[in-house]
Amino acid sequence: MKKIYEQLTKDQKDRGVIFSSQLMPGTVIHEVTADNILNCSKGHNKIELLEDDSFFDSSPFKYNLIRKK
Repeated sequence: MKKIYEQLTKDQKDRGVIFSSQLMPGTVIHEVTADNILNCSKGHNKIELLEDDSFFDSSPFKYNLIRKK
């Protein structure tokens, strides 16, 4: 799966988002703020989990749209 990196949107910056991931084509956007960066099970870094899109290599998703500072 290909990763495409872009800047955060103005709305995301205004809401305090530091990272987002969206599998495309798709509508679900996973966002991370500074407050919830470590709020994953077993203390995993949420950003690392969202960047690891290898699970979706055989899926209909074409790419992972990643936005970060």
